[in-house]
Amino acid sequence: MATSATSEQLLVIIDPAARRGDGESVRIAKDVLSAGAAAKVCLPDSPEEFARVLGRRGSRRPVVVGDDRALVRAVSLLHRHRELSDCALSMVPVGPASLARSLGVPPGAVAAARAVLEGSVRRLDLLVDDSDGVVLGCLGIPPASARTVVSEPVGAAPAHPWLRSLVRRVAYRPAVRLRVEIDGETVTDLDRPVEAVSVTAVGQGVASVEIHPFSFAESGSPVRTSARTITVTGENFHYRADAVTSGPVRRRTWRVAEGAWGLVVPRG
Repeated sequence: MATSATSEQLLVIIDPAARRGDGESVRIAKDVLSAGAAAKVCLPDSPEEFARVLGRRGSRRPVVVGDDRALVRAVSLLHRHRELSDCALSMVPVGPASLARSLGVPPGAVAAARAVLEGSVRRLDLLVDDSDGVVLGCLGIPPASARTVVSEPVGAAPAHPWLRSLVRRVAYRPAVRLRVEIDGETVTDLDRPVEAVSVTAVGQGVASVEIHPFSFAESGSPVRTSARTITVTGENFHYRADAVTSGPVRRRTWRVAEGAWGLVVPRG
């Protein structure tokens, strides 16, 4: 459900990576926001200073100018201080921002800044884990970066398609042994290796879960289900939450927090 974004004063927090990577987009964002509202612009030089600035925002509505990591950092900080539910965030994406776009933030400094000024607040679900971490978009186990990329040697004879497929599956998707529990029920156990587990909050307090079994057969189909709570147990597994890889851990539980945070997006 969306509610109107009011015209209160803004706290514009410009991430240092955005200033280094695309100063022109940063300048455009500042100009548009300052022309449309009373905006205090802050230029933190470190994650610690970013946290201090956000914590001292007072009644100003925070606007993050930066990439996906900056957005996740802001949401994580507000969650840990139990201030997330009462603070609507805005964002102008500068740098890699596929997550922000998937959540409804328009690309481009001008369009995003106008959405900050004229948009509405959309309440979004969040995955919260038992160590107080958050996931805005997709959770992946194991992280894709843990997969090894292998190519055929130069000059080698072309492999038969089924053999090439077999090599790719072995090279790209190492098996992991995980117990996955969905709302207290075991869906797959340690004796059945899997290639990957993905979890995404899809709204109304529910997450979409996909479990891909480890199999040499292309016909091996994933298990697809929905859940409110997901517990994964295994030996020293890593996971990727949005843009950050964490672990190793032996057990982690994620629950869906319905409507846990607000993001300003274009109306309509």
